[in-house]
Amino acid sequence: MFELAQDLAVAKSRQDLPAALRLLHPDILLESPAFGTTARGLSENERALARFFASFPDYQIELAGHADNDETLVCWGTARMTLTGNRFGVTPNGRRAEVPVFITFTFADDLIAGERFFFDLSVLCAQSGVSTDAVRHTLFGTTELEGARK
Repeated sequence: MFELAQDLAVAKSRQDLPAALRLLHPDILLESPAFGTTARGLSENERALARFFASFPDYQIELAGHADNDETLVCWGTARMTLTGNRFGVTPNGRRAEVPVFITFTFADDLIAGERFFFDLSVLCAQSGVSTDAVRHTLFGTTELEGARK
């Protein structure tokens, strides 16, 4: 299981979309709660990854450790990436961010069937010189404070 996750990390760090897709099950479910995104199946994942690489063209991930049971693998490490463009409705400072991450994986047919990618959006925003509230507003239409007031 870890070998597949490591191979995916290497492919994504090279922004090698075909290599990444070869590791994914046809029914792959990719979830990124910080961005509020879900992609199901290979075609949605291809579009999601292409969009992610456009926003973070120097994305690299280093897996530092992992734990698993017969069904699930959990990895943790560091993602390094520079937010570019205006996808999130803000103008980033162009500096590379270093963000702790943890990822859960599930598997089927010797391929990755599920990936949940967790990181702290506010850490990425702070290092990118942008407002977390502005990014959350672009992603979710509201900030946590606005949601709490309603």
